Amino acid sequence: MPDDSVRIVSWNIRAGGGRRVEGIADQIARWDADVVVLQEFRATPPSRWLAAALRDGGLRHQRTTATARSWGANRLLVASRWPLRGVGLRAAPEEPGRWLMVRVAAATPFALGAMHIPNRATGRKGGYHDAVLDLARRWRGGPALFAGDTNTGRPEIDEQTPVFGPDAERFMTGLDRAGWRDAFRHLHGDRRDYTWYSPNGRNGFRLDEAFVNRSLLPALVEVRHEWGAPPGAANPRREALSDHAALIVDLRLPATPATRRGTR
Repeated sequence: MPDDSVRIVSWNIRAGGGRRVEGIADQIARWDADVVVLQEFRATPPSRWLAAALRDGGLRHQRTTATARSWGANRLLVASRWPLRGVGLRAAPEEPGRWLMVRVAAATPFALGAMHIPNRATGRKGGYHDAVLDLARRWRGGPALFAGDTNTGRPEIDEQTPVFGPDAERFMTGLDRAGWRDAFRHLHGDRRDYTWYSPNGRNGFRLDEAFVNRSLLPALVEVRHEWGAPPGAANPRREALSDHAALIVDLRLPATPATRRGTR
């Protein structure tokens, strides 16, 4: 990729990756990611192996919400080619381990909020929505995006069967009104594309999203969903590496000679 490009891969790797971590690491390398946002990362041996593999592959700057105390819980990992600095905020989701905001020291620095929003059955989804909307409306920190598994989508267009209700519509439209555009919809309009399928009904839903604010939106080049595949697999199962498709976001950020040196 050109020196001024940044590729962000956001992926729910399902239950810490388990025996699939070698394939997951290989797939991330083939995607040539500059920044990786993993959901359902854990403090388990497979997840720790994956973090080390990403580090060895050049994503050596890492932040995680996984801890030894909660080793089996679903948490977040952000891994980057460039240094990461934590962003402390008053208005941020309080959900343990499912929110992580960092500043990425790329050619043009930007902030990234990693999300894994709980599902409706937990009773905590609405509070998370409210916190993200409040943060989006208050944000004054320059170029930024939120990315992750939101368990949320627009009614009708992001679902094969009705699941999303007024709360989902309020969240999605609220971010848009606050100046945070759904990156996939910004570039692809009303195209239907699903990132997770229910194991029972096999109905598709778009649950994995990135929301880009006004300051970063001019840098948005492409957004796509892609199902991971083991290396060399001719006809892999869609869910061979995870039950979620990855979200791949390509940005083009202006770079000066001083910021280009040593970034890749």
